[in-house]
Amino acid sequence: MNLMPDGYLPFFIFLAVAMAFPVVVLMALKLVRPSTPSRTKLEAYECGIQAESDSRGRYTVRFYIVAILFVIFDVETIFLYPWAVRYRQLGWFGVAEVAVFLGILIIGYIWAYKKGALEWV
Repeated sequence: MNLMPDGYLPFFIFLAVAMAFPVVVLMALKLVRPSTPSRTKLEAYECGIQAESDSRGRYTVRFYIVAILFVIFDVETIFLYPWAVRYRQLGWFGVAEVAVFLGILIIGYIWAYKKGALEWV
């Protein structure tokens, strides 16, 4: 009884290489790089200025809201790439689909702007 079809062998080889590559590269670089730790090198910043406080301070919620909104709208615009690749095959139906998509995206931007989510201050 053959438990693993032959078609999956290249996939598992690729998976093993993909998992081993970063480990092997990091180990090789650790052997090659110079290691001269000093008090200055171990500080958070090497600019010569002492840190004012702990870096684990609190951030305002507005920072996270702006970051999440950026990620959401950025990822949504990535969906335009497949449409652009198949533009000629989709015809006017594709143009209508992307118009609806962009309309929803613009409505989202307007809503976020009116709620004040895009204002930093």
